[in-house]
Amino acid sequence: MRRNVAVILAGGIGQRAGLGGPKQLQVLADGRTVLETCVSAFAACRQVDEIVVVMHADHIAEARQILSAYPVTWVAGGRERWESSWNAIRAVRMNDELRMTNVLLHDCARPFVSKELIERVCEALKEHEAVTVAVPMTDTLYRVQDGQVEEIPERKDYMRAQTPQAFRIEVIEEAYKRALADEKGIVATDDCGIMRRYKADTPIYIIEGEETNRKLTYKEDFE
Repeated sequence: MRRNVAVILAGGIGQRAGLGGPKQLQVLADGRTVLETCVSAFAACRQVDEIVVVMHADHIAEARQILSAYPVTWVAGGRERWESSWNAIRAVRMNDELRMTNVLLHDCARPFVSKELIERVCEALKEHEAVTVAVPMTDTLYRVQDGQVEEIPERKDYMRAQTPQAFRIEVIEEAYKRALADEKGIVATDDCGIMRRYKADTPIYIIEGEETNRKLTYKEDFE
């Protein structure tokens, strides 16, 4: 039986939100922080065996107080998102002697992820080596060039990515090792981007996500 380890990526400093501090430490309407709201969803899922929180070193002390009721493992974040993911993968791998672990990498900025969605991801990992979450595209898409509409692609061919993005740890670890060996440098906005670029032979299974699993990016999102 493979263990499921949830990795909450909360290492950002929230510059785009303009809230005067990390958005994961902001308090929501119910009195809980973004961080606690996110962690509580994974803590409520019986299929999740461990929770790892990746946090900027300057904010770990404050975050520890917020999550004092939750048994979590702490990992210092990196400068880029991919560095935070890699730090967590290495930390989890150190305790993975039997090589039987799955990792669910989730953006803390999506605090409203449901327990049911997490459970569906865990179930999919029983059959697939890589799993991601996405929702159908409802807006018209433009491909632009020089400020003009160049092409209007079919919406049915596209989906909007969400998290968790989940992998058998040996698979995502190999992808990152190949990425780190890339002399051109790593260019990827998420972990599926690492997989597609450096381990394209591994299919990524898609689970339909939820519109409520939205991302908090700007100040208006909090308002």
